[in-house]
Amino acid sequence: MTSTQFNKKYFEFLEEGHYGLDLVNPKAIEYLDKEFEELIKIPDFKYSQIKMKFTWFCFYCDNVPREKVLEIEENLKKTYSNLE
Repeated sequence: MTSTQFNKKYFEFLEEGHYGLDLVNPKAIEYLDKEFEELIKIPDFKYSQIKMKFTWFCFYCDNVPREKVLEIEENLKKTYSNLE
């Protein structure tokens, strides 16, 4: 799955005016797809951006506990670190 396909799949949860997922690593996208299967069950869940900014990852969303956001960002970092 590509980021474009991911954003189409989860379009109803993408905040208006935002681009959504902006990563190209297939393993990261696969990981996020599995996470989103649960996140979309959260009432009023929305996401706006998932990106790498310099050397860290950012997951901008609504109604997800901060601990879960940090866990996802850390797992994305690990996924990309394993490429080196």
